[in-house]
Amino acid sequence: METVGTSLNELPWFLAYLGTAVGLTLVYMVVYMWVTPHDEIKLIRDNNSAASIAMVGSLIGFSLPLASAIANSAALVDCVIWGVIALVVQIVVFYLVRLPVPKISERIEKGETASGIWLGAASLTGGLLNAACMTS
Repeated sequence: METVGTSLNELPWFLAYLGTAVGLTLVYMVVYMWVTPHDEIKLIRDNNSAASIAMVGSLIGFSLPLASAIANSAALVDCVIWGVIALVVQIVVFYLVRLPVPKISERIEKGETASGIWLGAASLTGGLLNAACMTS
């Protein structure tokens, strides 16, 4: 049976992985908002549900493989590498989603919820598949 002292020996690693996850998530959000032609934050502040749905799906779609990387990485550097891969996959998903709906950003700006759901669901699906592939 572990004592509290033994458990606390892992605290530095917990903090290292948590800090890395928060840092990677912030980098992801900056890159994602730079890549998309629409201003997610402004649209969300303006109560645009389509933008919020798309952004939430994208954020969860990134976080799922990041969580998988944290759970399965042998070292912190592995986590960072797989986190960057998760970021790239989500950006690729954004561009793939635009193939059947070329003006998706304009539609999201107009508040067309179906476009936000489509982008959010595709991002979430991409993240789920990405996370599953990281564990094989």
